[in-house]
Amino acid sequence: MEMPVEIVGRSPAFVIVAETAADVAAREALLDRAMGPKRRKKSSEKLRRGRRPSEGLAFVVRDASGTVTGTARLWDVVLGEGGPAALLLGPLAVDPAVKNAGIGSALMRHAVTEAARLGHAAILLVGDAPYYERFGFSSEKTGSLAMPGPYERHRLLALELAGGALDGVQGTLRAAGRKLKAQKLSLAA
Repeated sequence: MEMPVEIVGRSPAFVIVAETAADVAAREALLDRAMGPKRRKKSSEKLRRGRRPSEGLAFVVRDASGTVTGTARLWDVVLGEGGPAALLLGPLAVDPAVKNAGIGSALMRHAVTEAARLGHAAILLVGDAPYYERFGFSSEKTGSLAMPGPYERHRLLALELAGGALDGVQGTLRAAGRKLKAQKLSLAA
Protein backbone atom coordinates (compact mmCIF):
# COMPACT_ATOMS: atom_id res chain seq x y z
CA MET A 1 0.00 0.00 0.00
CA GLU A 2 1.32 3.41 -0.90
CA MET A 3 2.03 6.08 1.66
CA PRO A 4 -0.54 8.89 1.76
CA VAL A 5 0.61 12.18 0.25
CA GLU A 6 -0.35 15.14 2.40
CA ILE A 7 -1.58 18.34 0.78
CA VAL A 8 -1.33 21.38 3.02
CA GLY A 9 -2.33 24.73 1.63
CA ARG A 10 -5.04 27.31 2.06
CA SER A 11 -7.38 24.61 3.35
CA PRO A 12 -7.21 21.98 6.06
CA ALA A 13 -4.86 19.07 5.34
CA PHE A 14 -5.85 16.54 2.71
CA VAL A 15 -4.27 13.20 1.82
CA ILE A 16 -4.06 11.33 -1.50
CA VAL A 17 -4.49 7.58 -1.10
CA ALA A 18 -5.24 4.57 -3.28
CA GLU A 19 -8.93 4.22 -4.02
CA THR A 20 -10.63 1.24 -2.38
CA ALA A 21 -13.96 -0.51 -3.01
CA ALA A 22 -15.33 1.37 0.01
CA ASP A 23 -14.78 4.66 -1.89
CA VAL A 24 -17.03 3.83 -4.87
CA ALA A 25 -20.26 5.45 -3.61
CA ALA A 26 -18.47 8.58 -2.39
CA ARG A 27 -16.50 8.84 -5.65
CA GLU A 28 -19.65 8.52 -7.76
CA ALA A 29 -21.46 11.17 -5.68
CA LEU A 30 -18.45 13.49 -6.01
CA LEU A 31 -18.33 13.00 -9.80
CA ASP A 32 -22.05 13.77 -10.04
CA ARG A 33 -21.59 17.01 -8.04
CA ALA A 34 -18.46 18.09 -9.90
CA MET A 35 -19.30 17.04 -13.47
CA GLY A 36 -23.05 16.70 -13.71
CA PRO A 37 -25.22 14.10 -15.42
CA LYS A 38 -23.63 14.44 -18.88
CA ARG A 39 -20.36 12.93 -17.63
CA ARG A 40 -21.49 9.43 -18.57
CA LYS A 41 -21.97 10.40 -22.23
CA LYS A 42 -18.40 11.55 -22.91
CA SER A 43 -16.16 9.77 -25.42
CA SER A 44 -13.66 8.99 -22.66
CA GLU A 45 -16.40 7.02 -20.91
CA LYS A 46 -16.57 4.64 -23.89
CA LEU A 47 -12.96 3.66 -23.18
CA ARG A 48 -13.62 3.18 -19.45
CA ARG A 49 -16.92 1.31 -19.63
CA GLY A 50 -16.58 -2.29 -18.47
CA ARG A 51 -12.93 -1.83 -17.44
CA ARG A 52 -11.00 -1.37 -14.24
CA PRO A 53 -8.48 1.43 -13.84
CA SER A 54 -4.86 0.63 -14.54
CA GLU A 55 -3.31 -1.30 -11.66
CA GLY A 56 -2.22 1.09 -8.88
CA LEU A 57 -3.54 4.20 -10.65
CA ALA A 58 -6.86 5.05 -8.99
CA PHE A 59 -6.67 7.71 -6.29
CA VAL A 60 -8.92 9.63 -3.93
CA VAL A 61 -8.28 12.68 -1.81
CA ARG A 62 -9.61 12.68 1.75
CA ASP A 63 -10.00 15.66 4.03
CA ALA A 64 -9.20 15.58 7.75
CA SER A 65 -12.59 13.96 8.49
CA GLY A 66 -12.03 11.20 5.89
CA THR A 67 -14.50 12.61 3.34
CA VAL A 68 -13.61 11.98 -0.32
CA THR A 69 -12.99 15.42 -1.84
CA GLY A 70 -11.13 14.50 -5.03
CA THR A 71 -10.58 11.65 -7.45
CA ALA A 72 -8.31 10.74 -10.37
CA ARG A 73 -8.08 7.48 -12.27
CA LEU A 74 -5.93 6.31 -15.17
CA TRP A 75 -6.99 3.66 -17.68
CA ASP A 76 -5.08 1.35 -20.00
CA VAL A 77 -5.55 2.13 -23.70
CA VAL A 78 -3.90 1.18 -26.98
CA LEU A 79 -3.10 3.93 -29.49
CA GLY A 80 -4.66 2.76 -32.74
CA GLU A 81 -4.88 -0.75 -34.20
CA GLY A 82 -1.95 -2.69 -32.75
CA GLY A 83 -0.31 0.53 -31.54
CA PRO A 84 1.61 1.13 -28.33
CA ALA A 85 0.09 1.06 -24.87
CA ALA A 86 -0.65 4.29 -23.02
CA LEU A 87 -2.84 5.60 -20.22
CA LEU A 88 -5.99 7.73 -20.41
CA LEU A 89 -6.47 10.02 -17.42
CA GLY A 90 -9.95 10.79 -16.24
CA PRO A 91 -12.00 11.85 -14.75
CA LEU A 92 -10.08 14.24 -12.53
CA ALA A 93 -12.57 15.87 -10.18
CA VAL A 94 -12.57 17.93 -7.00
CA ASP A 95 -15.56 18.66 -4.80
CA PRO A 96 -16.84 22.12 -5.80
CA ALA A 97 -16.92 23.07 -2.10
CA VAL A 98 -13.09 22.92 -1.92
CA LYS A 99 -12.11 24.09 -5.41
CA ASN A 100 -9.02 26.28 -5.71
CA ALA A 101 -7.36 24.63 -2.70
CA GLY A 102 -4.65 22.97 -4.84
CA ILE A 103 -6.25 19.53 -4.66
CA GLY A 104 -6.58 19.04 -8.43
CA SER A 105 -2.97 20.09 -9.04
CA ALA A 106 -1.69 17.80 -6.30
CA LEU A 107 -3.75 14.91 -7.70
CA MET A 108 -2.35 15.51 -11.22
CA ARG A 109 1.24 15.61 -10.01
CA HIS A 110 0.69 12.46 -7.96
CA ALA A 111 -0.98 10.59 -10.85
CA VAL A 112 1.79 11.52 -13.31
CA THR A 113 4.53 10.59 -10.82
CA GLU A 114 2.93 7.22 -10.05
CA ALA A 115 2.36 6.42 -13.74
CA ALA A 116 6.03 7.14 -14.46
CA ARG A 117 7.15 5.12 -11.42
CA LEU A 118 5.12 2.14 -12.68
CA GLY A 119 6.85 2.32 -16.07
CA HIS A 120 4.11 3.74 -18.29
CA ALA A 121 5.28 5.58 -21.41
CA ALA A 122 2.53 8.16 -22.05
CA ILE A 123 -0.67 9.66 -20.65
CA LEU A 124 -3.51 11.10 -22.75
CA LEU A 125 -6.57 13.03 -21.65
CA VAL A 126 -9.36 15.18 -22.98
CA GLY A 127 -9.28 18.53 -21.20
CA ASP A 128 -8.53 22.23 -21.17
CA ALA A 129 -5.01 22.91 -22.45
CA PRO A 130 -4.51 26.03 -20.27
CA TYR A 131 -5.00 23.90 -17.14
CA TYR A 132 -3.08 20.78 -18.19
CA GLU A 133 -0.13 22.52 -19.92
CA ARG A 134 1.39 23.23 -16.50
CA PHE A 135 1.80 19.46 -16.05
CA GLY A 136 3.48 19.07 -19.45
CA PHE A 137 0.44 18.06 -21.53
CA SER A 138 -0.02 19.39 -25.07
CA SER A 139 -1.73 18.54 -28.36
CA GLU A 140 1.63 18.48 -30.15
CA LYS A 141 1.66 14.69 -30.68
CA THR A 142 -2.08 13.91 -30.76
CA GLY A 143 -2.87 15.17 -34.28
CA SER A 144 -3.01 11.65 -35.77
CA LEU A 145 -4.97 10.18 -32.85
CA ALA A 146 -8.73 10.14 -32.33
CA MET A 147 -11.23 9.32 -29.61
CA PRO A 148 -14.05 6.77 -30.23
CA GLY A 149 -16.93 9.22 -30.52
CA PRO A 150 -17.53 12.95 -30.48
CA TYR A 151 -14.87 15.13 -28.85
CA GLU A 152 -13.15 18.44 -29.46
CA ARG A 153 -9.87 17.60 -31.24
CA HIS A 154 -7.94 20.50 -29.66
CA ARG A 155 -8.74 19.07 -26.22
CA LEU A 156 -7.00 15.72 -26.85
CA LEU A 157 -3.73 16.22 -24.98
CA ALA A 158 -0.76 13.99 -24.20
CA LEU A 159 2.31 13.80 -22.01
CA GLU A 160 5.25 11.54 -22.83
CA LEU A 161 6.74 9.87 -19.77
CA ALA A 162 9.34 8.17 -21.96
CA GLY A 163 10.96 10.20 -24.72
CA GLY A 164 9.58 9.41 -28.17
CA ALA A 165 6.74 7.26 -26.81
CA LEU A 166 4.24 9.04 -29.06
CA ASP A 167 6.39 9.38 -32.18
CA GLY A 168 4.42 8.24 -35.21
CA VAL A 169 1.31 7.09 -33.31
CA GLN A 170 -1.96 7.16 -35.21
CA GLY A 171 -5.48 5.82 -35.10
CA THR A 172 -8.35 5.69 -32.64
CA LEU A 173 -7.73 5.01 -28.95
CA ARG A 174 -8.93 1.55 -27.91
CA ALA A 175 -9.75 0.21 -24.46
CA ALA A 176 -7.28 -2.23 -22.96
CA GLY A 177 -6.51 -3.55 -19.52
CA ARG A 178 -8.51 -5.38 -16.92
CA LYS A 179 -12.21 -6.00 -17.46
CA LEU A 180 -14.80 -5.66 -14.72
CA LYS A 181 -16.66 -8.72 -13.58
CA ALA A 182 -20.34 -8.67 -14.67
CA GLN A 183 -21.71 -7.89 -11.21
CA LYS A 184 -19.38 -4.89 -10.85
CA LEU A 185 -20.32 -3.19 -14.14
CA SER A 186 -22.84 -0.91 -12.42
CA LEU A 187 -20.02 0.50 -10.22
CA ALA A 188 -17.65 1.23 -13.09
CA ALA A 189 -18.38 4.85 -13.94
